[in-house]
Amino acid sequence: MYLPHQTWPDLSAYVAEESVAVVPLGSTEQHGPHLPEGTDYLIATALAREAAERTGYLCTPPVTIGVSPHHRQFHGTMWVDPPVFRDYVENFSRNLTYHGIDRIVYVNAHGGNIVHLREVGRRLCDDETAFACEWMWDESIPELIAESFETPGPHGGPKETSMIMHIARELVREDRLEDARDGGLTEFHADVMTVHGARVRYDAIENTDNGVLGDQTDATPEIGERLFEAATDQLVALLEWLDDQPFEALMPTPHVDPQPGSGR
Repeated sequence: MYLPHQTWPDLSAYVAEESVAVVPLGSTEQHGPHLPEGTDYLIATALAREAAERTGYLCTPPVTIGVSPHHRQFHGTMWVDPPVFRDYVENFSRNLTYHGIDRIVYVNAHGGNIVHLREVGRRLCDDETAFACEWMWDESIPELIAESFETPGPHGGPKETSMIMHIARELVREDRLEDARDGGLTEFHADVMTVHGARVRYDAIENTDNGVLGDQTDATPEIGERLFEAATDQLVALLEWLDDQPFEALMPTPHVDPQPGSGR
C-alpha cells in the first residue's frame, strides 16, 4: 500500500488493522560518471515499494535528500546538515504515530544516513512513542554480495550499478563503465582514511577522482535482480517479524533497581 495513492478512508481502514510503516530513504548525490544522482533513493524506493506490495504494509513517499556533504565537490550533489535531517525524519515519523503507526522501518540506501536514522529510532523508542529501526539493503545480504563481486566497492561500485541496471537500466550510462573503473579506485580499504588511528579524510574526492569505488564492469542486470530479490526477502522477513512482536517487548527495558535494598 503506497500512502500517496490512497484516500484518507483507505488509510483509516489500514491503521484499524495494522501499525507498520515502511519509509524509503536515500540521497541525491554523485555516483560517478555512469550512475544517476538518484541512485540511492531509487534503490530504497524500489525495495520498499516491493516489500510493501508483497506484504500489504504501508509505504510512505521517499526521502530523496540525505546527509551527503562528503560528496559536495561533485556537481549536482545535494545535502542537508545532520541535525536538520534527524529532526525532519523524527517529525514526519511522529506524524505517522499520530495516525496510528507504532512500528517504522527506515529502508535506507545511503551510508551517510545510517547513524542519524539510528539516533532517530532511539529518540522515538526512548519516549515509547514508536519502535523505529534502520535497515540497509546491502548489509542484509553480505554473503551474496561477496560471492557476486571481487571488488564490490562501497560507493558507485558494481553492486549499486547492478541494482540500477535491474531497477532502471535506461539511467545507467553503460558506455562509461570502463571509464568509471579506470578513473576511480578499484580496491578500497578503510585504513587509507586513517593515520596513526585518526580519521584524516572527510570527503569522497580525497579517495577517488571520479567519485566511485570498485569495478563497475562486473555489474549485470541479472546480478542486480538476484540482489534485489534477496534483499527484498530479507526486508519482508524483518517487517513480518516486527509485526509479530508485542509492542511492550519492543520498548526499552526498565531501569534496574535504582536504590538496591531500600525496599522502594
